[in-house]
Amino acid sequence: MQRKKSNIKPKKKSTEKKKKELYSFTDNNLILSDKGICKGNEYYRNEKIILFHGDSLDINLFNIPFIDLIVTSPPYNLGIDYNSNDDELSYEDYLKFSKKWIRNCFKWSKKQARFLLNIPLDKNKGGQRSVGADITKIAQDIGWKYHSTIIWNEGNISRRTAWGSWMSASAPYVIAPVELILVLYKDDWKKTLGTKKSDINKNNFMDWTNGLWTFNGESKKKIGHPAPFPRELPYRCIKLFSYVNDIVFDPFVGSGTTLIEAANNDRIGIGLDIDKNYCELTKKRILKEVRTINFKNA
Repeated sequence: MQRKKSNIKPKKKSTEKKKKELYSFTDNNLILSDKGICKGNEYYRNEKIILFHGDSLDINLFNIPFIDLIVTSPPYNLGIDYNSNDDELSYEDYLKFSKKWIRNCFKWSKKQARFLLNIPLDKNKGGQRSVGADITKIAQDIGWKYHSTIIWNEGNISRRTAWGSWMSASAPYVIAPVELILVLYKDDWKKTLGTKKSDINKNNFMDWTNGLWTFNGESKKKIGHPAPFPRELPYRCIKLFSYVNDIVFDPFVGSGTTLIEAANNDRIGIGLDIDKNYCELTKKRILKEVRTINFKNA
């Protein structure tokens, strides 16, 4: 009996050690695996990024809170030709879709998590809709608390295709060429957990706490995705609203921009996308655009 018991123990210890090496980020005590907190399919991993092929509507995908900061831009329901997403839902169904994934992100977030959500201010396709106001209300009903709104001015009015009644007061359309970045949080706004190490400089802090951000959008042709956002957007959000080594999550990875900026700024990037082609695009961009840093030595 004693010999048999002593033979079992070393084997168990060896298995646990192997699992830790394969699935954990040491500095964050984060374990992500098929037997850990994620039930999704891991598509790619390096020392600072994990990319999953999975659906943000699956509430059981992650089973413990792990997120420090969410930076994302969901489908806008404007008829964009995504590979695996219907972007022409009725407005009511679009709001139901929004409620599901925003609720899931709330469940997966730590109590001091921040949520930076890039969405339209409004839309006129299929009728005038107050997208920003409606999604803000949904998020608050779920439990997210409102902090502020950043206005992103892309400086682009060329995409306007409808003017309503041309040069007449009969029925003109008024469309602001801006988007919103909602700043939401879970339980506590003040961050008392994490490394408590900020890496933003004085000039950027002063500029970015002004809630009007002006920079150009990203080229679809250059990135190879129908709706990429520029690296400047997650870069500012990550620097301003997270600590070094925080876990940054994007439930709609798309072309991987949030993960790239997270990794290049000494955070851990966790991403999710329903489409394997976009997972592959993200992987290729990571291999090309992410500098190599080992978090253990950062």
